[in-house]
Amino acid sequence: MKYQAKSTRYDAMKYNRSGRSGLKLPVLSLGLWHNFGTRDSYSNMKDMCHTAFDNGITHFDLANNYGPAPGSAETNFGRILRDSLGGYRDELIICTKAGYTMWPGPYGDFGSRKYLLASLDQSLMRLGIEYVDIFYHHRMDPETPLEESMGALDQAVKSGKALYAGISNYDGETTRKAVEILKSLNCPFVINQSRYSIFYRRIEENGLKNYALEAGCGIIAFSPLAQGLLTERYLHGIPADSRIARDGRFLHADQLTPKKLLQITELNAIAARRGQTLAQMALSWVLKDGAVTSVLIGASKPAQILENLEIVHRTDFTQEEIKEIDRISLE
Repeated sequence: MKYQAKSTRYDAMKYNRSGRSGLKLPVLSLGLWHNFGTRDSYSNMKDMCHTAFDNGITHFDLANNYGPAPGSAETNFGRILRDSLGGYRDELIICTKAGYTMWPGPYGDFGSRKYLLASLDQSLMRLGIEYVDIFYHHRMDPETPLEESMGALDQAVKSGKALYAGISNYDGETTRKAVEILKSLNCPFVINQSRYSIFYRRIEENGLKNYALEAGCGIIAFSPLAQGLLTERYLHGIPADSRIARDGRFLHADQLTPKKLLQITELNAIAARRGQTLAQMALSWVLKDGAVTSVLIGASKPAQILENLEIVHRTDFTQEEIKEIDRISLE
């Protein structure tokens, strides 16, 4: 049966303007970092994308190296576009990134003009589309002049292969320099994608969060659940189907210290008092003060997306809750 998106898909979702740009993003965006690779079920991938879009999640976040294998998330999402979602292309925000290793030799990673523009061409081929909505430089490159990397983003936009430029994993000071360069080029820069969660607050410490508000650029947060620590998943041991057990690349068993488990338990109690799961509260917390435009969720099944959607209008916290969360997580 041919997919037809729900007519009610925009009824409940909230959309935030990315900084002072004209681009609006849903408060929840779907990240394809995990569960869209060669080892995953295509049917499940498609169901997750349909569930997301049917509920107003219009933003799908990719990168050239997402998989595994690298490139496979783009290939699989390109297939979903051809099979069903492509008919709604003008309602979708599709982004990709380049910055991590993709092929051997000196031109296969980091931030040279050669790598960034070649990678974008490869991404567009895998996705089967003419342009992405946002093209990001995925990480800072201390050995390539920032002017070169930002010039490549500018070229991507002015060639029509991207509508907006973005950066990811940039600290506050380097973001400031990048924004100044892109402004001088009249390049529409809209967003910085950074790790941010109750357990990881680097953007508060390195000045990025304050600078983004000052400069009028958006922030989209990834790993809001701290790779699964900010869920009920590990309160009673390590499940056999968990990320630690199955993968272990980004979350390791030795991170589940007695102190961390106590923190998770205490945070879970606050979430219960709020009538939320711990995961829901962690997502709400990222969005609590309006500084973050959108939060990236990962999912392994459609039901997780539906659970996360319940936070869309639950991003308010009392001062007492914020103080208690800070006491537990920062001590």
